[in-house]
Amino acid sequence: MFKRILVPLDGSGRAERALPIAARMARASGSSIVLVRVVSTEPATLPSVPTKPNLIQTVGEADRTLAESYLEGWASSDLLRGLSVQIQVPVGLIPPSIIAVATENHADIIVMCSHGYTGVKHWWMLGSVAAKIARFAQIPVLILREGGPVPEERQPGDRPLRVLVPLDGSDYAKAALVPAAYLAVALAAPGQGALHLTHVVQPAHEGRGPTRTARSTARTAQSTQTALNMAREYLKATINQLRDGSLDKRITDLDLEITFTVTVDDDIAQSIIRVAENGGDGEGAEVFGGCDAIAMTTQGYSGPQPGVGSVTERVLETSRLPLMCVRPGA
Repeated sequence: MFKRILVPLDGSGRAERALPIAARMARASGSSIVLVRVVSTEPATLPSVPTKPNLIQTVGEADRTLAESYLEGWASSDLLRGLSVQIQVPVGLIPPSIIAVATENHADIIVMCSHGYTGVKHWWMLGSVAAKIARFAQIPVLILREGGPVPEERQPGDRPLRVLVPLDGSDYAKAALVPAAYLAVALAAPGQGALHLTHVVQPAHEGRGPTRTARSTARTAQSTQTALNMAREYLKATINQLRDGSLDKRITDLDLEITFTVTVDDDIAQSIIRVAENGGDGEGAEVFGGCDAIAMTTQGYSGPQPGVGSVTERVLETSRLPLMCVRPGA
């Protein structure tokens, strides 16, 4: 699925952490890589920070030359040796420029770090560049967290590399399944990839006051149990759709293990993070050591909203695991 991988860089070691992951994915799937470094003509974002407006264009051209040299160095590096690599140095605002390059080059996924250096005093803050790209990109965006773990490749016989996919019963949330399957296989190669599906059931609550009785307590518990049973059946049906090719015929050819977990929690985001980082039981299948990455749509749980859904945004802000954001319908 990932035939062209776009990697935004800005000259920092933090942003460069995305390169080994992109290289592994490219080799596993026979993909090409597009390296992009955006040069902005905003005075505050230029390394030299000119004091006179008429110097901005001159400095911008100098920065563009430096950026091209920087990307050419990576394109010819040992890390990317043998891969098809293109470089792009657009001028403009960072998030829209990256998205435009992705569109123009028909990229299938963007791989980037959540922080990176964009100038003397400006950082790619989570909630800024990374979140904006995840919010508006028409393709999946894999975001690595600064200081967080990086999924390690697997060898045959090793524990599968697991990607957690939270589902809520909506078609929006299921849009992450197919990209997650390809991500798991690409990151795990030559070992096995795996998907772990999870559904968080918010418990039913009793009313307060004098009407609270043993019967109402029992009804509340029964309502929660019914929701749990329905969630289990929903996840089993989804797994069958993955295995029989209903969602994507090509998935049936992938070496993919699939498990699931149903949990009860008022806080959906925290429950997702807990399952991802600590593991959990899925019909008797223990997820030892948790998962290696999370894949979520930008809509789901919180409904079809114009921005990143509240649950996805909280997971992005809180978890240290890599997170792939998928925009439904893109």
